[in-house]
Amino acid sequence: MSKEQIFVTVQNRGLIALPSSIRHRFGLDKAGAQVEVIERDGEIVLRPHVAVPVDQTWFWTERWQTLEREADEAITSGRVTVFEDVDSLLDDLDS
Repeated sequence: MSKEQIFVTVQNRGLIALPSSIRHRFGLDKAGAQVEVIERDGEIVLRPHVAVPVDQTWFWTERWQTLEREADEAITSGRVTVFEDVDSLLDDLDS
C-alpha cells in the first residue's frame, strides 16, 4: 500500500476528482466505472468495483462459486478425464 498522501478538494454536491494516475491504475478511467464507498472507523474507504452484467450474475452466486471451487480442486488433484474429441466423450458416457 502506498504511503503517499494526496489531497483532493470536495466540490459542489460532494464531488471529488481522483488523480488520473490512480484512476488509470485501478481501471477507473473509463466512463461508467464504479467505486464502492465504505464508511469504517472514522474513515471513508473507496474500493474499485467491477459491475457484472445482469445476464452473468448467476456465475457470482454462492452456489455457483462453490461449484467452481470444487471443479478447480478436481482439476488440480487430477480427478478429471480429458477427451481428444466429442466422439470419445460420448463413447465414455455410453459405457
